[in-house]
Amino acid sequence: MSSLQAAFYIWAAWAVSWLLAAFWARPAAARPSFAAEASHRIPTVIGYLLAFYGAGLAGRGAWQQWADTPLWRLPSWLGWALTVLAALGFAFTWWARVTLGALWSGDVSRKADHKVIDTGPYRLVRHPIYTGILVATYATTAQIGAPSTLAGIALVTLAFWIKGRLEERFLAQELGEAAYEPYRRRTPMLVPFWPARG
Repeated sequence: MSSLQAAFYIWAAWAVSWLLAAFWARPAAARPSFAAEASHRIPTVIGYLLAFYGAGLAGRGAWQQWADTPLWRLPSWLGWALTVLAALGFAFTWWARVTLGALWSGDVSRKADHKVIDTGPYRLVRHPIYTGILVATYATTAQIGAPSTLAGIALVTLAFWIKGRLEERFLAQELGEAAYEPYRRRTPMLVPFWPARG
């Protein structure tokens, strides 16, 4: 088995475990509009299709050859190191999900008795689940290294940034600026130890 195959098995195990744990959440009390949610969902889907299947979507001919040609070849040890990094990214998402408990949601939403969580990984970043998924995505796509993959990861990064900003505006509106703004001012958005600017 290659390191990339192992990474995809880790992705599959994470996705199944994530879906099975979906029952462990309170129902949403409020959500943003469908159009607001589409602003991050569309680039997320397109980005992941490009990142993992871009060359296959490109059709045949010169475009497919360009999209499918790796820009680099990694030594085996580095591929396995990246697979371990992907696993650590997913472990970070689970730490965040356990910390959130029943307040977790796959969508932007406000739950009943919602409050700002600033413990565990939420001390390091405001969106640790997004951070962990991005780490796993970067680590996996670095092993592919094709131009279409790089285009995909750029879109995925943009999508998570858009979703994070949407979530913050929504929660500040729902919970009140006084409840959310101090947390936003002192904690970086996605990168631990990055200067927080809100």
